[in-house]
Amino acid sequence: MNGPATSGLTLDTGALLALDQPAKAIAMQARLEAAWRRGGTICVPAEVIAQAWRSPRQVRLARLLKSPDVDVAVMTLSVARSVGLMCASSGHDDVVDVHVVLCARQRQHAIVTSDPRDIARIDPTIPRIVV
Repeated sequence: MNGPATSGLTLDTGALLALDQPAKAIAMQARLEAAWRRGGTICVPAEVIAQAWRSPRQVRLARLLKSPDVDVAVMTLSVARSVGLMCASSGHDDVVDVHVVLCARQRQHAIVTSDPRDIARIDPTIPRIVV
C-alpha cells in the first residue's frame, strides 16, 4: 500500500474476483478482516458487482455482499455527474474505474485492485493495494 493513512477499503472488480480464486482468496479475506479489526469500512460500487458476478456459486463473494459491514455504493444522478466530470478531467473513459476512485476519495479509503496502473491514471495519489 502507498499513500496516507486510510479509513478502509474500496474494492474493484479484481478484488472481488480474487475472493473466488483459491490462490488469492485467503489473502483477500485477510485484508478485509484486517480492515474491519482496525475499525475501517468496506465499499463496493454496484457496477463492480455487475462486472464480477457470474454465478450464484460465488460463495465468498455472496457472503461478503450480504455483510452489514459492506457499503454498496450506487450511482445516483449526482454521482453520475461527478463521475463524468472525473472522466473528463482524468482522460479516463472507464466509468467503473472512475466510480471506484470517487468512492475511495469520499471515504478516505485505499483501493484494492488488480490493475493499479488504471487507478493511478485517474488519481496517482490514491493508496492502492494490489491483489
